[in-house]
Amino acid sequence: MNRPRRNFRALDRILAMRWLELRVPPLFVWVVFAGAMFGVARLVPTPTFKLPGASVYAIALVVLGAAVALVGVVAFRRAGTTVNPITPSAAGIVVSGGIYRFTRNPMYLGFLVALAGWAIQLSNVAAALLLPAFVAYMTRFQIKPEEQALAAKFGPQFMQYRSRVRRWV
Repeated sequence: MNRPRRNFRALDRILAMRWLELRVPPLFVWVVFAGAMFGVARLVPTPTFKLPGASVYAIALVVLGAAVALVGVVAFRRAGTTVNPITPSAAGIVVSGGIYRFTRNPMYLGFLVALAGWAIQLSNVAAALLLPAFVAYMTRFQIKPEEQALAAKFGPQFMQYRSRVRRWV
């Protein structure tokens, strides 16, 4: 008798997790992670790392990340397709040129690179450990659902692109 109840609880968790798919704008996710990294750095002040010229590296990574994300947006605009990450099914074309020859997700990669710069600025190991969590969240709740929508809409064209170009780098 307890067994069916456990199955319903597991199903509830799965449905709750699926509810997050394509719901939270990636820029908002980035802001939340940046804030969480700051909070973790304050709450867990050690262990830290000291990198000579950390601010220069941090600024360089933030600028690089912003540039990578912006190049991705520009490529979408030039192709005349949507940049709205909440509605990937509204895409009008599979963009595979320019930066999209190297990564399927330059906007999210740019966010990650900028967060890496923030981690260097914070010089806190605990804050830096949130970077893989960002990748995991974005992959599970944004990228994979986007890929499913694009595969459903563009079929073999998207599948061929997906087989040629890596998800992150």
